[in-house]
Amino acid sequence: MRAISGLWRWRHNPLRRATDLAEAWIALAALLLVLVVTPLAGALVGGVAQEALQKSVRQQQMSRHEVTATVTRALGRSPLDADPETTTGRDLRSRVLADWTAPDGTAQHGPAMANLKHPHSGDHFPIWTDAHGRIVARPLDSATATTHAVLAGVGAALLGIGLVEGSRRLIVWRMVRRRYARWDQAWAKAGPDWGRTGTGS
Repeated sequence: MRAISGLWRWRHNPLRRATDLAEAWIALAALLLVLVVTPLAGALVGGVAQEALQKSVRQQQMSRHEVTATVTRALGRSPLDADPETTTGRDLRSRVLADWTAPDGTAQHGPAMANLKHPHSGDHFPIWTDAHGRIVARPLDSATATTHAVLAGVGAALLGIGLVEGSRRLIVWRMVRRRYARWDQAWAKAGPDWGRTGTGS
């Protein structure tokens, strides 16, 4: 809005300089880019991210399987595990040796992270595996994928706004520097006695 009022103010003003009008046009162009182009760019990036993430969700849900594992025995904490003094309840998991059957029917045995506070031999807990029984992370769900896609779109739009505003400021800064350089040249030509009667005669 400021850009439009600036253009209107300089339209037929006798004091208008070419740079004043150029600055107003640059501000208007930046405003249009921010209001029209950056939301479209954000929507485009969000759409592409959504498509890629939903494809990943489908692939993971087809290739990962939840199976029930049985605790053989508890293992000591790994040095890489979170400090038990600062661990929150939702992150409290135990390292155990466990047995499970892979989706292809093979028996598996190995270390796993169990969502059991105090695991005992024979306790059951769910784990996610691939088709051959190797432990994998839980598959990405559709809602989380959509959230990531929306964040990607918003991030792209904000980045576009930042680039437009940064470019506008850089262009205006260069124009102001040129204007000051021209003023310095004009003052240098006028000389130190510019205001005296008979100067230049």
